[in-house]
Amino acid sequence: MSKRWLKRRKRVFEILEVGSDLDISSRIYDYINATAIIINLIASIMYTFSDVRTRYGNWLLLVEEITVVFFAVDYILRIWTARFLYPELKEHHAIRKYMFSFTGIIDLMSFSPYFLPVFFPSGTVAFRMIRIVRIFRLFRINAYYDSLSVITDVLKSKRQQLISSVFIILVLMLASSLCMYSLEHEAQPEVFTNAFSGIWWAASTLLTVGYGDIYPVTTMGKFFGIFIAFLGVGMVAIPTGIISAGFVDQYSSLKKRSEYGYEADMRFIKIQIKENDRWEGKSIAELKLPAGVIVAVVKRKEDILIPRGDFVLMEDDCVVLGAEPFDDHESIKLKEIVLQKQNPWTNERICDLDISRHSIIVLVKRKNKALIPNGNMYLKEGDHVFLYTQRHLNDVNEIEI
Repeated sequence: MSKRWLKRRKRVFEILEVGSDLDISSRIYDYINATAIIINLIASIMYTFSDVRTRYGNWLLLVEEITVVFFAVDYILRIWTARFLYPELKEHHAIRKYMFSFTGIIDLMSFSPYFLPVFFPSGTVAFRMIRIVRIFRLFRINAYYDSLSVITDVLKSKRQQLISSVFIILVLMLASSLCMYSLEHEAQPEVFTNAFSGIWWAASTLLTVGYGDIYPVTTMGKFFGIFIAFLGVGMVAIPTGIISAGFVDQYSSLKKRSEYGYEADMRFIKIQIKENDRWEGKSIAELKLPAGVIVAVVKRKEDILIPRGDFVLMEDDCVVLGAEPFDDHESIKLKEIVLQKQNPWTNERICDLDISRHSIIVLVKRKNKALIPNGNMYLKEGDHVFLYTQRHLNDVNEIEI
């Protein structure tokens, strides 16, 4: 497969996915997709009114046909570009993962019932019912706006607390039903026939709905009903408070990301130019930095300077380098070990260590200095040794990059 063809597929994927405001083509497609979903649902709803169906039925069917074809083309393109949605998987695995994902199934069901009666005429009624699934395609719109996707993120982040609060409500509901049965069964045997007859009453009372179709008539039952009604107000407030707190946290996080989002795009480190440093006296162009690494600013004494290619570095300059963050699906795991006095590596040369064939020491931090190791370096007590190894080492901390 040619690189040009692969690049085109990737570009199609970028257009199909939710785009940023800077990607005009992707943003236009987002609006077209959202508009098609809304128009399709409006046409489906309006078709259920007999007067509208009589006057505009053909137009509504035409609108539905056009939008359904659009959904089918969108689905085919998403299968075609699935390898970029799951780049860590092989292409056929990526396609299968998309097809059996929630969004993949919804995308398929949004257009397939329209064409299935052509092949299976006997199942027309059933296929029309399946078209109801098309409404779940509205979740596509949910992905276009952070404000709409907040509720999904809140429910995910607070699911444990919500499950706990719902469990408490269910326990109280069952206990209330049993108590009300004991108090009201003799007075209303046709209403509270068994222990589970009070479930409906408990649900409507605890959730502060109170339809009035089932209610206590005895004095003790009324007092208990008042107590449960007050308790229900407090219990319903628990999940409400959890969701409200989640919304506040999520909106605060979105605000921070919008204000400081540039921090996720670049990572910065500073380097102090010392005497006889290899960079001293060289211009930025002569440093021959790798692609993707830039000299962002240079602090010289109290001045903040924006360097160009002919900018010459001097002793005591503080150079700030910028680069894209490491973002890989397979993280690199390093190990850090602090050398104690009794450690067998202490006062040994790196080339003499028994693990040197199986491990690579990438950095040694001695006091406040970061040292690039070589074979003749002696390790000292208190050194922080960072190494890449597949071996098991005692008393090490794993660092995941």
